[in-house]
Formats: sequence, C-alpha cells, structure tokens
Amino acid sequence: MTTKWSISVPGSTANLGPGFDSIGLALGLYLTLDITLQDHWEFEHSSEHLPANVKVEDHLVYKVAKETAERYKATLPSCKVVMHSELPLARGLGSSASAIVAGIELTNQVCNLQLSIEERCKLASKIEGHPDNAAASVYGGLTIASTLPNGQLELINARDVDAAFAVFIPNVELKTEEARKALPSNYDKAYAVHASAHANMLTASLLIKDYERAGKFMEHDLFHEPFRANLIPNYHEIRQTAQDAGAFGTAISGAGPTVISLISKDRIDAFVAKMKPLFPSYDIKAVPVDTKGVQVTSE
Repeated sequence: MTTKWSISVPGSTANLGPGFDSIGLALGLYLTLDITLQDHWEFEHSSEHLPANVKVEDHLVYKVAKETAERYKATLPSCKVVMHSELPLARGLGSSASAIVAGIELTNQVCNLQLSIEERCKLASKIEGHPDNAAASVYGGLTIASTLPNGQLELINARDVDAAFAVFIPNVELKTEEARKALPSNYDKAYAVHASAHANMLTASLLIKDYERAGKFMEHDLFHEPFRANLIPNYHEIRQTAQDAGAFGTAISGAGPTVISLISKDRIDAFVAKMKPLFPSYDIKAVPVDTKGVQVTSE
C-alpha cells in the first residue's frame, strides 16, 4: 500500500501581455509537497516563501484537497504535508494556482481517484477562476485556453518553447484582487477589437516560434497593463532598459508586480548579468520553461 507521495508543481506566468486570462506559461520554479499518511492533519513549511503558521482548516492546499474529495465523494485521509516553495507569494508567479493544482493532485493520489489530466485542469481552472496559471501548472509549457459557455474547457498546449525568460521580482506583494480593481468595468467596442487583434498576433507568433514578433506584441497589451502600470514598481524603466539590452519584449507577469522579459536563449545570461546592478532591489533571474507540468512520485 502506498503511504508516501511527492508532488512537484511548476509556477507560471500568465497573460504575456495581451493574452489576458487565457495564456499561461509554466516556469521552472516549483512548489513541492512531501505527503505521508498519518492519523491527523499537519502542514510543515520549509521555505521562506511560505507563511510560518497556518491553521490546517485555513490552508489553501487543504481546502482544495477537501473540496476535491467532496466533489468525487471520496474519503480524504489525514496526512502530514511538508511543503517547500520557490514561488514568492502575491508576486504574479502563480503561487495560488500551484497550490490549487497541488491540492487537487494530493486528493487524486491519496484517494486513488485516477483523474485525467483534462479533469484536473478543468477543476483547477474552475477553482482559480480562469485557465491561465492553472492550466500551465498542470500541463507544463505554453497553454492557451478558454472556457465555453457550457463549461467545456478548450486548450492548446505547446511544450517546445524555444526561448528564454528573465523575471524581475520585487520585494513587495500585489494581491490579484487589488490589481483587478484597477481595471475598467467595460471597454469600448473599437478599443476591445484592437486589443483582441494584439492578443491574436501574440498567440500566433508564439505558436510559430516568431519570438521577436511575440515580444513586440507582449508590449502592446490594451486589456490590463495600461491600467496596472502605476501599481508596478519601476515598470516603465524596466521595460525600456530591457529593450535596450536586447529583450524581445517585457510584460507584467500575471497581475504583477513581477515583470518578465522574453529573450533569445543565447543572450539570457548576459542579459541577467547586465540587469542585476541596474535594479539591485529586485531578484532578477533567468527562469527556464517547465515542460512537464505537475509530477508525482510515490513509495
């Protein structure tokens, strides 16, 4: 009988500019859970990016695991969960989505639900509220997704992203709900058509691997970045400096405040080295694209 599991979930960036609430990209920064069956629930955090003390009943992973078990009429056994995260909270790197994916996967494993990847992605997207970060964390690679009016989730997954990314992570948080309050309640028709065209061009450029053009449209979002820019520390300065240093494009990562740049693979190391002394208050790093999505080992 299996009594121990290890779950690894990649973080993610959402939108890449105009791909608002539909485009996600899995990043090589991970949330890991080591799970052992025992007679009571216990969470142990072993990372500076996780809060020191959280009540079990308030823990996002536990709440999602419990909701998943109830949804599939399964009995959720008690577990000890040791968590480590490379994802700072409320920075636009998919920390909440990764926890949601982890909670679903925990129940999937300990209750032996044998959920398909499509079922896990659909549930994670429903709980998260949109399918960008959640889909990327489940599948890995680049995901482009949309939910139809009947609830059906349609998704395209491309794992062979042949480009590099650098993230600029500030030492400040920005809650998604706060960032959403900055957005207009509606858009003029002509404005929305223009914004949608930019999103279409971004998507097409990514799928045909025209990363230079993709970077151009990353910087021409009209859906959210013009309204969130003032919430992001050094937003305009980082974009201009990154462009001068050879980045194809720079955008807010998810709701922010992290900013992400798209760069050719052969220039990424020199780019990061150049940026670090210019923005010393930021954690700037090259981040690979994760191509595997959520992974599980057991014993």
